[in-house]
Amino acid sequence: MAAMTVLFIEDDRMNRRVVRDMLDVADVEMVEAESAEIGLELIDTHDFAIALIDLRMPGMDGITAIGHIRARTDAKARMPIIVVTADTAVDLRQRCIAAGANDVIFKPVAMDELFDAMGRLLAEDGDAALM
Repeated sequence: MAAMTVLFIEDDRMNRRVVRDMLDVADVEMVEAESAEIGLELIDTHDFAIALIDLRMPGMDGITAIGHIRARTDAKARMPIIVVTADTAVDLRQRCIAAGANDVIFKPVAMDELFDAMGRLLAEDGDAALM
């Protein structure tokens, strides 16, 4: 099976480390981007199975980054996107889905929720199960 690579766009280094440790358990490679701008550049040069995107970051926010990904004219426009956020607004899930996200999980990230969301999206996309 080919190695899976996930992009995590998140400005907080500790949050990136926690998710990296979780993905390491499943031998999933994670590429980190500390800003949406860097994440979008990485998408230009890498193939990611899934993008995990924080909503609140300095500079470009996660909703805007999702819009840029969905506006692409190549296959990367259909990359599964999971929003990873601490925001608890009542309409948050609906706003994220309307913006083009496939799913939303909340911080602090629980390993089972992360793997469940990734597994669902990969199954819908026709890829092999995560674990």
